[in-house]
Amino acid sequence: MPNKKRILVTSALPYANGPIHLGHLAGAYLTPDFYVRYKRRTDADVAFICGSDEHGVPITIAAEKEGVSPQDIVDRYHEMNKKVFEDFGITFDYYGRTSSKVHHETSQEFFTTLYEKGFFKKKTEEQLYDPKADMFLPDRYVKGTCPNCGYKEAYGDQCEKCGTSLSPTELIDPVSALTGEKPKLKKTEHWYMPLGDVQPKLEKWIESRENWKPNVMGQVKSWLTDGLNDRAATRDLSWGVPVPLKEAKGKVLYVWFDAPIGYVSATKEWAQQQGKPELWKDFWQNEDTELYHFIGKDNIVFHCIMFPVVLMEHGDYVLPKNVPANEFLNLEGKKLSTSRGWAVWLHEYLDEFEPDLLRYALGTTLPESKDSDFSWKDFQMHINTELADVLGNFTNRSLSFTANYAEGKVPELIEPSDLDKETLQAIDDQKMKVTQAYENFRFKEAINETMNLARIGNKYFTETEPWKTRKDDPIKCGNTLHISLQISAALSCLFDPILPTKMKQLRAQFGLSDDFSWEEINANMLKKGTPVIQGDILFNKIEDDIIEQQIQKLHEKSSAADPTPDVPELKENIEFGDFMKLDLRAGKIISAEKIERSNKLLKLKVDIGLEKRTIVSGIAKDFKAEDLPGQKVSVVANLAPKKLMGVESQGMILMAETPEGELKFVETSAEPGSPIT
Repeated sequence: MPNKKRILVTSALPYANGPIHLGHLAGAYLTPDFYVRYKRRTDADVAFICGSDEHGVPITIAAEKEGVSPQDIVDRYHEMNKKVFEDFGITFDYYGRTSSKVHHETSQEFFTTLYEKGFFKKKTEEQLYDPKADMFLPDRYVKGTCPNCGYKEAYGDQCEKCGTSLSPTELIDPVSALTGEKPKLKKTEHWYMPLGDVQPKLEKWIESRENWKPNVMGQVKSWLTDGLNDRAATRDLSWGVPVPLKEAKGKVLYVWFDAPIGYVSATKEWAQQQGKPELWKDFWQNEDTELYHFIGKDNIVFHCIMFPVVLMEHGDYVLPKNVPANEFLNLEGKKLSTSRGWAVWLHEYLDEFEPDLLRYALGTTLPESKDSDFSWKDFQMHINTELADVLGNFTNRSLSFTANYAEGKVPELIEPSDLDKETLQAIDDQKMKVTQAYENFRFKEAINETMNLARIGNKYFTETEPWKTRKDDPIKCGNTLHISLQISAALSCLFDPILPTKMKQLRAQFGLSDDFSWEEINANMLKKGTPVIQGDILFNKIEDDIIEQQIQKLHEKSSAADPTPDVPELKENIEFGDFMKLDLRAGKIISAEKIERSNKLLKLKVDIGLEKRTIVSGIAKDFKAEDLPGQKVSVVANLAPKKLMGVESQGMILMAETPEGELKFVETSAEPGSPIT
């Protein structure tokens, strides 16, 4: 077992502008709860911290839509989300909020410390300004085309399709999200973090990290390879943490700067709640603390580059040991979209199903290293064929057989056979596999290996046939029951991080304490003669009509939210002469290969008739390189060459994007080199 440790776990602060849905849960909240529930059983000193991010531009956008104040919005959703997390069994030690006095003071202290150390660069720059709204536009108030992947609905801070972090001025054809007007550039003054200056120090720290997920390290190293630039730490906005400088009136801290500091301020508030105001320092300023940030892929850059730089430059804080970020969860084969109603809200789920069912089903399909998909039929399959048919069936028949034929008491193990010993040994073997999976943030593996113990028990019970041996070989029958009950008891503890409510119910049937430690899980948890209770069936199967209702509800909500196709609006008209400047050609892909250190770029060799060109295209997540040779394409042939990840790209492949975010080639049957006019 790992030695007792002090562990600080954080979950990404959700924006308090709407309720929690399955995508949120799979990204940043379910896996850390699995982890901290496991770690608490190892007797580690754990603090699990989260809270509402209440200063983001999405808050002000939501407030403007409803005609209320930002405070009204955050008050409503903070309480709603806090309750739904509690109802679902997410065991935060403290759930704070960034509008609190402690958070404002803590964020301003961070800024002041870095300012007094001379860290920031003060710059006067031109930023996008909406004359009609008479305000500078924060990043999320600007939308346009992503310069990296061509997605037409990218925001000014990040493209939600390819994950690239952006600044508003990098967008192609930007428009104001407030008025739809094309913004103008206007001078303003801000304080910037010189990330490029500290990149060597940051790179050295990144290289010292061990066992980081490839998807996390890949995104971080891609940023570092491209080179870090100055990043604004302040913005022109009325809602947020005021910049603590006299000359910064009307400016607030950028949300990406103050939000992660919310972990610190919430820990301070938790310590005060414990009656130990200085306790927070043990978790943030003691080098023995292990800090883990659980986030979704869209927060990787902020937690692996931006926030570590803030902590480094402050100098008094521990840095994260690991950032086990998840990718995105899709729903029924399509991208989650709250605006289109294509989402399953957690509070609505809880109106109809038990938390443990979703904890398990979602846990088996987590987007740990790549995007994954949740479907209601898969949910039903996991509940019916695994929880009901394997785990529930095994524990129920072990207990019911004992109640009916062994006086409801654990039989003695007498001269066990080789099969008996091998099956009993499986408890320790599977426990070791489960432990290693938790320690390495492989939660799907932890769930599968735990369920494998139930499968082993089921197979053993069937093979030893106690319904026969109870008459002709009572000792063998007793051994079967003894071993099956020991496995069931172990499962009631090993599955506790995933199925806390159901496993508490199961432990009660064995008379086991809820105050157990991971070390106590073994093959001898139940003594001879221990009374056991059959109890109710743990898991009932879900009928087809219930699932069909959920699918129908999802489609109805989506249709009601947006009955029209989800496609971008047409752009402004251009002159015919502008179009004629484009040299569009029919082409054919000859070869394709992945570009090292990039998870989205492919290096394509394309025949455009006159010559064969190298074109770099960000389609690796949608297409396999080996499937592309022979593919007919349309090419922008006179685009100025540009180096991407060290490879010169000599053109652009035209793609169409479906409302679900799926890329399609713009094909032509013409021979390579044929002009497209």
